[in-house]
Amino acid sequence: MVFFELFSHNPEVIKVPAGTALFRAGEEGHQMYVVSTGTAEVVVNDRVVETLQHGSVIGEVSMLLPGPHSASVIAVTDCEFVAIDEKRFQFLVQQTPFFATQVMRMMAERLRKTNQLVAATRES
Repeated sequence: MVFFELFSHNPEVIKVPAGTALFRAGEEGHQMYVVSTGTAEVVVNDRVVETLQHGSVIGEVSMLLPGPHSASVIAVTDCEFVAIDEKRFQFLVQQTPFFATQVMRMMAERLRKTNQLVAATRES
């Protein structure tokens, strides 16, 4: 099963026009999102740290530790995001161990990239 297929039957789709934020740093987060169509950027302190495309997951930390977002997500093109609430997230974790592993892997990759960016900033 392709990772994105896990979200294909979720009815909550959020349309975000180009140039608009899905969410901004500091706003409370209670959902995770999967990019269905379009391209978006993750922005931290006015710096693009990641480009999101079809199948990319964002906001996953909010499922584990609700609170303010640490980044903004801005649509570069018109985008559609599938919203995953806590109930759906828990269902996916329980029913599909692969899902939980993939989310942890994405979080670890983002943490590693963030650490590398911080180290590079200190060196310059």
